[in-house]
Amino acid sequence: MCDLLDSQPAGEKKLSRMKKLRRTLSESFGRIALKKDDSGFDEICVTKMSTRNCQGMDSVIKPLDTIPEDKKVRVQRTQSTFDPFEKPNNQVKRVHSENNACINFKTSSTGKESPKIRRHSSPSSPTSPKFGKADSYEKLEKLGEGSYATVYKGKSKVNGKLVALKVIRLQEEEGTPFTAIREASLLKGLKHANIVLLHDIIHTKETLTLVFEFVHTDLCQYMDKHPGGLHPDNVKLFLFQLLRGLSYIHQRYILHRDLKPQNLLISDTGELKLADFGLARAKSVPSHTYSNEVVTLWYRPPDVLLGSTEYSTCLDMWGVGCIFVEMIQGVAAFPGMKDIQDQLERIFLVLGTPNEDTWPGVHSLPHFKPERFTQYSAKNLRQAWNKLSYVNHAEDLASKLLQCFPKNRLSAQAALSHEYFSDLPPRLWELTDMSSIFSVPNVRLQPEAGEGMKVFGKNNIYGKGLSNIKH
Repeated sequence: MCDLLDSQPAGEKKLSRMKKLRRTLSESFGRIALKKDDSGFDEICVTKMSTRNCQGMDSVIKPLDTIPEDKKVRVQRTQSTFDPFEKPNNQVKRVHSENNACINFKTSSTGKESPKIRRHSSPSSPTSPKFGKADSYEKLEKLGEGSYATVYKGKSKVNGKLVALKVIRLQEEEGTPFTAIREASLLKGLKHANIVLLHDIIHTKETLTLVFEFVHTDLCQYMDKHPGGLHPDNVKLFLFQLLRGLSYIHQRYILHRDLKPQNLLISDTGELKLADFGLARAKSVPSHTYSNEVVTLWYRPPDVLLGSTEYSTCLDMWGVGCIFVEMIQGVAAFPGMKDIQDQLERIFLVLGTPNEDTWPGVHSLPHFKPERFTQYSAKNLRQAWNKLSYVNHAEDLASKLLQCFPKNRLSAQAALSHEYFSDLPPRLWELTDMSSIFSVPNVRLQPEAGEGMKVFGKNNIYGKGLSNIKH
């Protein structure tokens, strides 16, 4: 054979070598097969190969199905986003293939790559705990219980991090609650510093468990700990973070639909995070008709109270206005004690009873009957909540959020540019989605009246109906 090759012209020799090299490479790539493992993740099955020279002409090639199982190494496909549950390993070099699989090659002290490939962010031992498994987390204590879910403080057995386990009970005849499906599907795609992070989902025959980052308390408990209104600087930082998170989801056509202090988590460093997306909806364009049985009564806008089922991001912005006033004043803005009629009366007492001039189309709403409401004229907000006058531009911002006519309400993005925030560092508007506002120098919470920042207790939310306070 060698003699034949030697007798051939140089051009033909070169062509023969190229054909042989192409055939070798083709056979090598043919040994990579995409398949699914039992946990539902896409995985790539990669076989070990050895080469005898740098040209790869003498590679040992075997068909995939003839290689023993213990010689196959499986590598989990991962997203390119930051995974807070990934174990740090300074000796890992990531190589992204064309199909976005993340393959981790361990490097030795000499800098040479080892052909061994490990399963991404998962212990190699088959008996070690893995993500997505019921035994991967240890329950430490119960934080709260609702109509269909119980929340526990937990700990990951994989990396020791604290988590919140929202255990949803499944009824065989009823199936998985739609709110749990909606919450999980929406949160999987939301990555922002001011939105609670969903780490893992565990599905068994009896339960569906959503594993969240652990956050120490919520805004309701924080305000209960500091009655009479919060420090003005802290109100500004909390509100900025709330608007930042809302702007992020609104730009993705998602409405939260259940804004209230119990659904705003506060970490021990002061980070505010939107939580409980059980009532959230991905809004299509143009607007469809939605249920008007959304948003806790005290934070429900007048258009929804009057039976409107066509709404947009302005629904959430009314709740922002109510929470803003409550943080400053120390009491709920519109604490209805009886029913929807009482709630509307409290709103109209401050903002004025609407008519076609102040609210075009109000007479067409199902529950608006002019004769049922006392005719009030609009007041300055400081007459109802005097502490708004203590902070520059606070009353103006609140008045632009608390508009009865939905289309007049300020959007989250526009609210972030309001003069109320003009004394904050400009760098806050340049942060990436996953960057905390507290990463900017000199941005920090101030001690509240009477004590420092060590005010955190049990967190009893992460789910609908888990709060001890009923409105």
